[in-house]
Amino acid sequence: MGRVVDLALELAQEKFFIAGGPGGQNVNKVATAVQLRVDVFALGIAPETYHRLVAIAGSKLTKDGEIVLTAREYRTQEQNREAARARLTAMLEEALNPPKARGKVKLNRVGKVQRLKAKKVRGEVKAGRGKVDRKDW
Repeated sequence: MGRVVDLALELAQEKFFIAGGPGGQNVNKVATAVQLRVDVFALGIAPETYHRLVAIAGSKLTKDGEIVLTAREYRTQEQNREAARARLTAMLEEALNPPKARGKVKLNRVGKVQRLKAKKVRGEVKAGRGKVDRKDW
């Protein structure tokens, strides 16, 4: 797991640009916002992990298979760089950890009867909410 994250951080391309927002006169002169790009296919991850990463990344994944993260919440390049790298790391770690398999519920006969009884009661409550006919008055 650490190998993939380290490789992604190593392959990441950073591009700095001018960000809007707070910063006074300095904001228009210094490129503090960072755009981080990582080619997912260069990481060599398993297909299952790739599919989880696609779901997690969402619109941050381009058609070319690059994850594009933008960080501009801080006033310094270094803080924005660290924020973008932290987000990339969290995203990859989440994709690398497979979800836990759900266990089958073992329900005994009494539990099954109680569940069906509760469903029947609930259905009767919902059926009573319908429109009322004149003949029912």
